Amino acid sequence: MSERLNYYWRVFATGFCFAIFGLGGLALRILFFPLLSLLVRDKPRRTRLARLAVHYAFRFFIELMRVVGVLAYRIEGMEKLARPGLLILANHPTLIDVVFLISLVPNADCVVKASLANNPFTRGPVEATGYLCNDSGPELVKACIASVKAGNNLIIFPEGTRTPVTGPMKLQRGAANIAVRGPCDITPVTIRCQPLSLTKGLPWWRVPPSKMNFTIVVQDDLQVSSMVDEAHGEALAARHLTERLHDYFSTESQRHAGA
Repeated sequence: MSERLNYYWRVFATGFCFAIFGLGGLALRILFFPLLSLLVRDKPRRTRLARLAVHYAFRFFIELMRVVGVLAYRIEGMEKLARPGLLILANHPTLIDVVFLISLVPNADCVVKASLANNPFTRGPVEATGYLCNDSGPELVKACIASVKAGNNLIIFPEGTRTPVTGPMKLQRGAANIAVRGPCDITPVTIRCQPLSLTKGLPWWRVPPSKMNFTIVVQDDLQVSSMVDEAHGEALAARHLTERLHDYFSTESQRHAGA
């Protein structure tokens, strides 16, 4: 009986947390960001403050999920994210991975789906923070490089979408192109969730038998410049780097799964 009650509680608590998330995004758009625009005329400073507001909002959301018993988490190597100008690449097992990472990085920039810019709950944060939309074509790579060079910590999921529950991990080449053409060293982050939930194709109310346990590990940087020199060309280097990242994240996922 206690297990069944715990399950139903987590269904309710998960819905409650996502409702708070949506209302919070709407409040930022309607109240906070317009007030910020009135009080802060300098656009770069306004963008930094908007990103900081989202950072703290996401920290609150993660802590809310922890307090109500939806999840628990452990973070290793968090101090590595305190450096400016990072290209942060991560695997993408769950719906809230980007929320986790932005909650750890005060001045985060990220590449978001263009649909989020049209969603009433997320449009405000996307516009105010200057997050990059993935519908800008070839110019997106240049914008990503410029963001890193400006000192922002750019978060990208090379898969482009959540990892499928079954089948192999598939990486797009965009993240490797950014790293190679920058050139920008890579700060890899591996995300593990056990038991797995909030995955691709799984509705939020299908909660697992027990609360989710996240392990987020900030790994040592991967040096990119030497790979470009060895490949004798950016296109070949990007292909080799994509293959290396695929092997890297696949190996890390398998290692975590066997832990």
